[in-house]
Amino acid sequence: METADSTYGSDRSGLVWGYVLGAGREAVPIDSEGAARWLGTAASAEPDRFVWLHFSLANAACRSWLRANLELPDAFHDELREGSGSTRLERDGDALLAVVHDVLFDFTFDASDVSTVSLCVQPQVMISARLKPLRSLDRLRASVKAGDGFASPAGLLAQLLRGQAGVLADILRQATGRVDEIEDKVLTNRISVSRTELGALRRVLVRLKRLLAPEPDALFRLLSRPPAWVGAEDVQDLREAAEEFSVAVADSAALGERVKLLQEELAATVSERTGRTLFVLTIVTVLALPINLLAGLFGMNVGGIPFADDGSGFWTVVATLLAFTAAVGYLALRKFRE
Repeated sequence: METADSTYGSDRSGLVWGYVLGAGREAVPIDSEGAARWLGTAASAEPDRFVWLHFSLANAACRSWLRANLELPDAFHDELREGSGSTRLERDGDALLAVVHDVLFDFTFDASDVSTVSLCVQPQVMISARLKPLRSLDRLRASVKAGDGFASPAGLLAQLLRGQAGVLADILRQATGRVDEIEDKVLTNRISVSRTELGALRRVLVRLKRLLAPEPDALFRLLSRPPAWVGAEDVQDLREAAEEFSVAVADSAALGERVKLLQEELAATVSERTGRTLFVLTIVTVLALPINLLAGLFGMNVGGIPFADDGSGFWTVVATLLAFTAAVGYLALRKFRE
């Protein structure tokens, strides 16, 4: 596809890439002008083919092009203008509207790392639009370029959702491995793990669940009454994608509970160690108290100090202090062992 010079990675109309697809046919790249011609004439002449157009919202011209060349639901245009913070997939007349989050996170991501794509799927058209590049869409494009056949826009959407479920599963596998390592250290009382790391890991899992949890439910609701143009095979593909998402989201919730229990176990272990340390310090303070008290008394420069004229007075006091300290130490240690 020939593109004009642009700082947004798209052509003058905001199109990043476009393909004409069909069952058993090779994907044909198409630019915005070719897409406009295909939508005007070839779409009715080739009912077994469809077009996938991907736009950059950073180029304001894409909204004008979409309004001029396609009859899209008002809800989709509102979504492009206002944006949405939650995942959703719903039916609007004969079209499917979706908001999908990119789930390619690592364990240091923040809110700026979340990418979102808005989709509108109609019988012969799939429109995707994003503000920032998404790796999930790049993977789907790679599949298209590699020759993977897609018979309908719904099948293309199912492949996108299935790819996201796979990425989420990879993230959970990595997180599970790290949690296993932390759990082994905690159970063997090797407190070398930072509670900050556990907290960051738990926040990642909670955020993933919050972003993705609505998606399986929305898919199942949609599959209960799909548009007429969505075939039985496409419904099955979407149902499988929804099931994969449900499993991944459930695993994410279970792993979050494991992290929560590890945090509690780590906090209890640290608290127990702190209590033991404070107890030892208290015992040392108690044992040193008689010595400090007698040293203060005998250090007063007044008359009447006991054993002042006794040659063995010093050793008498030392022996008394040692015996008293030993008795107190024995009682404290016995209490500690109980």
